[in-house]
Amino acid sequence: MNRTGISELEIVLAVARRGSFSGAASELEISPSAVTNAVAALEKRLGVRLFNRTTRSVGLTEAGRRFTQKIAPAVEMIRSASEEVASQPADPAGTLRINVPPESCALWYDDILLPFLARYPRIRAEIHSQKEKVDIVAAGYDAGIRLADDIPADMIAVKLTPPLQMILVASPDYISRCGAPEQPQALSDHPCICMRMADGSIYRWELSQQQRRYKVQVEPQLVVNDLASAQKAVTGGLGIACLSQRHVVADIQAGRLVRLMPEWQVNLGELCLYYPGHRLVPPALKALTGFVRERFT
Repeated sequence: MNRTGISELEIVLAVARRGSFSGAASELEISPSAVTNAVAALEKRLGVRLFNRTTRSVGLTEAGRRFTQKIAPAVEMIRSASEEVASQPADPAGTLRINVPPESCALWYDDILLPFLARYPRIRAEIHSQKEKVDIVAAGYDAGIRLADDIPADMIAVKLTPPLQMILVASPDYISRCGAPEQPQALSDHPCICMRMADGSIYRWELSQQQRRYKVQVEPQLVVNDLASAQKAVTGGLGIACLSQRHVVADIQAGRLVRLMPEWQVNLGELCLYYPGHRLVPPALKALTGFVRERFT
């Protein structure tokens, strides 16, 4: 297939992702007229309409939906192969601006960020910690880090961690004074330490045990909006908390905390690096995504 054909297919997929011709033009860094002309030319050659257009919206036709589903994997493979053989600087440079939730730093700094910067000393990283979800494109970030379920569908996601879990913990002192609950229903009889989310709501523990689910309903004795305060409160014996297993593993190993009801946990999914699907990814970001994929192969 010639280069013109590949460009038209990329344009069609971008329009499908963005739901608009102008959005596709912005993503691909070409003019809106180029998008319109490419789609029209491809529809003419295929003899079928791929998009329904109104003055307010653009949507795939049934034929367009089938067509984009079929071509998307092939276009991605061709794009990936082209990027691999394209000449790249042996020593990439530049600044990476990454938006991350505050509590994620400990989950990827030691294994990924620090060795990455050691390998590529000409790359400079600016990490902005922020609980609130942001539009990383509008805010000027190269990439963001979030749980997989929180990443917009039009972004490319690269896994940073294995699936994460939150577990129930309490201090030995608390257990000696108040006992340890053996079933989720018993948590309502204990003082609990809960986290306030960025949207102002209190995080409710949704515990899982194989196929069983239980949404904990408690009136927390303490509500905090940062992990450090929750850890300090639970290790101090105030009550029971549900915290990231990776954040409290050292406290459990040292005997400062005890895991309660080990058959129950909250499954969070993987933490991922995500970024917009521009045709030309900046060298520093491309180096980081390659480094991350290398760690998981």
